[in-house]
Amino acid sequence: MAKRSCLAIILAAGEGTRMRSALPKVMHQVAGLPMLGHVLAAARGAGATRIAVVVGPEARAVREFIAKQAPDAVVHEQAERKGTAHAVLAARKELAGGHDDILVLYGDTPLITPATLKKLRGALVRGADVAFLGFRPDVPTGYGRLIMDGRQLVAIREEKDGSDEERRIGFCNAGVAAFRGSAAPLLKKIGNRNAKGEYYLTDLVEIANRGKRKVVALETEAEEVLGVNTRKELAAIEAVFQSRARDAAMTGGATLTAPETVFFSHDTQLGRDVVVEPNVVFGPGVTIADGVTIRAFSHLEGARVATGAVIGPYARLRPGAEIGAKARIGNFVEVKNGVIDEGAKVNHLTYIGDAHVGARSNIGAGTITCNYDGYGKYHTEIGADVFVGSDSALVAPVTLGDGSYVGSGSVITEDVPADALAIGRGRQVVKPGWAATFRAKHADKGGHD
Repeated sequence: MAKRSCLAIILAAGEGTRMRSALPKVMHQVAGLPMLGHVLAAARGAGATRIAVVVGPEARAVREFIAKQAPDAVVHEQAERKGTAHAVLAARKELAGGHDDILVLYGDTPLITPATLKKLRGALVRGADVAFLGFRPDVPTGYGRLIMDGRQLVAIREEKDGSDEERRIGFCNAGVAAFRGSAAPLLKKIGNRNAKGEYYLTDLVEIANRGKRKVVALETEAEEVLGVNTRKELAAIEAVFQSRARDAAMTGGATLTAPETVFFSHDTQLGRDVVVEPNVVFGPGVTIADGVTIRAFSHLEGARVATGAVIGPYARLRPGAEIGAKARIGNFVEVKNGVIDEGAKVNHLTYIGDAHVGARSNIGAGTITCNYDGYGKYHTEIGADVFVGSDSALVAPVTLGDGSYVGSGSVITEDVPADALAIGRGRQVVKPGWAATFRAKHADKGGHD
């Protein structure tokens, strides 16, 4: 199959009016990625050598996403919505490209897997001219039915056009299809003599049968071909994705102490012997190495965590966070665009932004790297074996040399040499007896209101 060329046509022109959103339907996210992104990834995983996406006339957001996510894909516009075959023919220039295999996918079915698409292509390799994907839902109402004659798929009947007997069939059309490039000219023979007056891709089945071609149906699990028309359906698909991701994480050697409370992104990577405590959220772009512990109620996005580090509880790692081996990021600590080297500790109530913390350094509770002046961002460089006392403010740009100390409660605005002590706070004044005098004064006035 690797030597066969493959065109994947992704239909993404639906407006999604039932989503009640200004955002195009295929741009709604599952696990941090627009649904269209999942389908693009599945097409590539199935070996597509060319991808065409069919969009509607008001699809600027979709076009911009494709340009970023799949810059080599081509975009075609379906100006009028006249059915699935009409949408596929919007990419007629690509259909004429002489591809061995052609896949037709839908931008709102993000759970489709490369493995299933490879099976469809495999049916073409084994001699089929056309292959459709089917499933058996608990309630088939609303779906087109696959009508079989032995192993030959002879027709797909839309429910509104089917007889009572056909409506009793439980094998339903998932919409996803594959056909040989040599069968592409048959698309032009599809008419619109049906209840909706639309051009159905499913009519390709009967046309191919009349031409004595081999047409087959492959069955998959119902959840894999779930589509989205409403917010409720979007939530159901998110739940399926998360269930899959949790199973994959545990199968891969991670411990999830309360799996149902952990949420993954589409690209989360966990190593072996990782422990994830309850109520942890992984946003996009997170890589966790072996032996890491993520404690409860932590949120990670765009971060890399090295072997043996401990994160949380209640920690937040934002994009650009690089946590070194055996480092510790504790409760209510936020790291953004910050590198924390091996063995360093940032344990309590601290913000590290646009900064580098050297190996084995200790950052005291309540420390802030003051990286933003309202116009620009500035860098804080903290060397190795540095000790920063609690409740300190490091005003960037500033450098703390290796082995230096910062006294608690300091505001540091100048560089600190290696092995030096820096103290940046007002001198303490003590007035003996002041508190007792103060209380007595107010007692004479009748105490507190």
